[in-house]
Amino acid sequence: MTMKSIRYILLPALASMVAFSALAAEVCEVTTPMASISVPHVKHSPELNTDPHSATWKHVSSAWIIADCTTKSLDYPNLKTQVRAFWTDTDLYLLFVSPYTVLNLWPADPTKDHLKLWDRDVVEFFLGDDWQNIRHYREFEIAPTGDWVDLAIDLDHDTYGAEWNSGFEHQGRIDEANHIWYAAARVPLKSVSDQRIKNGTMWRANLYRIDGLGEDPQRHFMCWQQTCVVNRDPNHVPENFGTIMFSKDPSLEKHKK
Repeated sequence: MTMKSIRYILLPALASMVAFSALAAEVCEVTTPMASISVPHVKHSPELNTDPHSATWKHVSSAWIIADCTTKSLDYPNLKTQVRAFWTDTDLYLLFVSPYTVLNLWPADPTKDHLKLWDRDVVEFFLGDDWQNIRHYREFEIAPTGDWVDLAIDLDHDTYGAEWNSGFEHQGRIDEANHIWYAAARVPLKSVSDQRIKNGTMWRANLYRIDGLGEDPQRHFMCWQQTCVVNRDPNHVPENFGTIMFSKDPSLEKHKK
C-alpha cells in the first residue's frame, strides 16, 4: 500500500459525512453550459511568484471559486477565490488568491509531497486531456505553506500514481496582514498530455478549495464547477468537470519567429 493511496481508502467515510451534511440542504444539479475558461498564451516563460501585482500575472484570464461543491444556492462570498491562468509553449501557470478568516495548517515541509494535505486548508486543480476515458486525469494540490502533492488518477483501476512526479513548480505564501493566502503553480504541459498543445486545445478540468477547522462536515468544500453528488468524494467527479481552452492571440502570433 502506498502513502498517497491512503486518501482513497478513506473516501467512503468522507462520502458518508458529505451525504449526512447534505440531508440538511438541497443538493444542486449540474446544468449547461458548464464552467469554462479560455486561457491566453504568453510568448516567454516568466518567473513563477505569488505576487498578484507582478508582471508575471498581467496577461491572464480569471476564474472564481465561490460555490459549495454539492449544495444548491450555497456560496462563500467571504472566501471567494480568484484563479488567474495563462500558458506558454511549455507550461500552464496558475495563481490562486484566497481570502481567509482562520487558517488550518499542517506543519510546513514543502521539500516533499505531503500525505493527507487535503485534511487542512488547500487548493486543488484536476487536469485531464483524455476525452475518451474521462476517468484518467492528474491531481495537483498546494497548501498555504507551500506544501504540495501530485497524483496520476485512474479511477478505472483504482490507481493513483503514487510514484508519479509531475515536475510542477509550486509556491505558497500567507499575507497575515490582509488575511489572504496565495498558491502559484507552473505545470509542465507534458505532465498532463503527450499531445502538442495549440490554439483551441481543450482540457477537462476543475478547480477546488478546501477551507476551515473541524471535521469535514464543518469544513468548506468549494468548486469552480459544482459537482452535485452525494455518497462519494465531491471532488472526484470527472463527468462534471469544466473545460480549459488554450488560446493564442492572432495579433501576437503573427509576429512570432
